[in-house]
Amino acid sequence: MTQQLDRARLAVDVRRRARPWAPLAPAVLTVLIVGVQLGRAPLWRDELATWSAAGRPLPDLWRMLGGIDAVSGPYYVFLHGWIALFGDSVVALRLPSLLAMAGAAALTTQLGTRLFGARAGLVAGLLFAVVPSTSRYGQEARGYAFAALFAVLATLLLVRAVDRPTGWRFVGYGLALLGLGLCNVVGLLVVAGHAAAAIGIRRAVIGFAATVGTVAVLLSPLLWRGRGQQDAQLNWVPKPGLADLVDLPGSVLQAAAVGGALIVLAAVGWALTRGRWPTVLALSVMLPALLLFTAGRLAPFWVPRYLLFTVSLLCVLAAIGVTRLRLAHALALVAVIAVLGAPAQVGLRRTHEWPRTAPVDYPAAVAVIGANAQPGDGIVYEPRAGWRMLDVAVARGLGGAAPRDVLVRQTAIERGELRATECGDPAACLAAAGADRLWLLSDGDLANPLAAVPGEKGAALRAAYTTRQIWHEPGLTVALLTSR
Repeated sequence: MTQQLDRARLAVDVRRRARPWAPLAPAVLTVLIVGVQLGRAPLWRDELATWSAAGRPLPDLWRMLGGIDAVSGPYYVFLHGWIALFGDSVVALRLPSLLAMAGAAALTTQLGTRLFGARAGLVAGLLFAVVPSTSRYGQEARGYAFAALFAVLATLLLVRAVDRPTGWRFVGYGLALLGLGLCNVVGLLVVAGHAAAAIGIRRAVIGFAATVGTVAVLLSPLLWRGRGQQDAQLNWVPKPGLADLVDLPGSVLQAAAVGGALIVLAAVGWALTRGRWPTVLALSVMLPALLLFTAGRLAPFWVPRYLLFTVSLLCVLAAIGVTRLRLAHALALVAVIAVLGAPAQVGLRRTHEWPRTAPVDYPAAVAVIGANAQPGDGIVYEPRAGWRMLDVAVARGLGGAAPRDVLVRQTAIERGELRATECGDPAACLAAAGADRLWLLSDGDLANPLAAVPGEKGAALRAAYTTRQIWHEPGLTVALLTSR
């Protein structure tokens, strides 16, 4: 009787596998969740960099990629075309990431279904839809959502290729890996876990090795260029410690409780099944983290969001154990995960700032300047160095109506960079500009922003100007200075 029941359940599960609409539920849920207040959080500094790069004419963009951020070049080129079609509003810039996350949810469902049954696939897709990281990076105009999409696609195509090793199936796997590398080169670390899938299958070993080797050759110019730009682009990244590794699940999933819960569920799922594919998935989650941690100890690489591509695989592992429950209980557990992530879901719709989580309201500060500026006004930014993107925020918000940048020596476009440079003699540049009124846009909540400007720049400003009025907006301070 027990065997007959098992066969009956298997027959039902096979029929469920054949339902092509099954991935739609997690995909639609992802669109609904990620789409809530898609444009509410202001573009943060990384997204401002995206807007600055993707909005340039292609020759200027190409010149910029020769000096910085080449690894994001494919995404910038894609978004350049997207902006030409749909504009550069906050929603328009973020919409491709939302769609990529919806696709990743659907593919996560398919991966779980193919490996462990329809119930596992559904639970995996729903888990992916509700975790905060899906909303966080589905609402960000960067390439991470596409990396998540291509990582789960590559894993699904690897399953097909190993099940029946043919050249064309490995070509499909290779194209997915190529897409992953073009979106996020760190995502290629997933092949460390994928390698375990081919062990013991001669044709699969050959196909896997040939595919990975070919992709590595194709991506080598991008990897070489990115390695040469690393110091300029990632010099702010600290060296990780053991505490960072312990906190990693929460950092990637955007909520410690969610990260901890998924790790426990994934461990249970692996312990209950163990076979080839649970082990491959586990290695595809763990090895990239350990490799990035090791690399981060040697060079500035440790940025937790680079590992977003592992989340879908973690969700599939977590779903294995959950599917031993009744469907209603499994869905209730998905709901518990969603509740655990609710505070993070609320927070990420206020700000995308990282590593600090206090909002930085660029549009509000720019609106103050726009509402009170007069013809002939100038503007100064503090800090200009680093990655605060204050001048980019003003350029985006005010365009040609922005006050004149009185200290700029070379704009970012003129430099072929993401950041402008300032003149070496601030006093002479201020005198040459001859502005009676000067706007000072500063990072942080400052009681006396003029006094806080350091060095020769600050001395020159204080000698020529006095503070007339100060506005405080979240994370920023706007001051109107008038000449003495």
